[in-house]
Amino acid sequence: MPFLYSAPVRAHILGGVIGGVEEVRREGTPQGGPLSPLLSNILLDELDKELERRGHRFCRYADDCNIYVKSKAAGERVKRSITRFLTTRLRLKVNEEKSAMDRPWNRTFLGYTMTANREPKLKVSLKAVERAKKRIREIMRQGRGRKLTKVIEEVTQLMRGWINYFRLSQVKAAFEELDGWIRRKLRCILWVQWKKPKTRAGKLMKLGIDKVRALTSAYNGRGSWWNAGASHMNAAIPTNWLSRQGLISLLAEHRRLERLT
Repeated sequence: MPFLYSAPVRAHILGGVIGGVEEVRREGTPQGGPLSPLLSNILLDELDKELERRGHRFCRYADDCNIYVKSKAAGERVKRSITRFLTTRLRLKVNEEKSAMDRPWNRTFLGYTMTANREPKLKVSLKAVERAKKRIREIMRQGRGRKLTKVIEEVTQLMRGWINYFRLSQVKAAFEELDGWIRRKLRCILWVQWKKPKTRAGKLMKLGIDKVRALTSAYNGRGSWWNAGASHMNAAIPTNWLSRQGLISLLAEHRRLERLT
């Protein structure tokens, strides 16, 4: 079974805040600036050539490098030799806190991970999904006093970029999960905006729910998140209704991008 050795190189940052006090450094490059990854590629090009010379399978982005080996023993051996190469030949420091040797499906690289199948498949990592949810929550929190179409517009703009980045994923479970979660969050916004049970009953009836069911649902005393996932809100605000308001389906968008490649 394959093992993965992940070896980020520690970067010297120009400027930073330590203990609430800004500290100016006289070496390195600004964190997050365009110069840092450019210099990383120039300097670590020698590492790429060394790994190719040794016949290793690897993937590197800026100062983050994954090396794929066949066994734990091989991983330990590669870790020692590559660390020695980086420190003695390139005079760089390996970030031991972020370095690890593990199964590839237990690690994340650029937001992706992979399945544990005999023929592994790329998939979106759980951390990437949680980061997406966090950004969507920030948009949703501002949606209580705004039109739902405006909230959908902002969410859609965000998710178009997100799905385009993860278009290489071969596992679609993350897209289905996020689709359902986003729809429920939007229904939750509507339920909160309707505020009073009388208003909720009226809105549900206007959206096609019969009077008895609308009144029972509006006065059920449950919270907004529960109601957003309940059958009456799914019937009143179905997927096609949200689509007409401009909401995209991540799953459908991923399938469209697949056809283009």
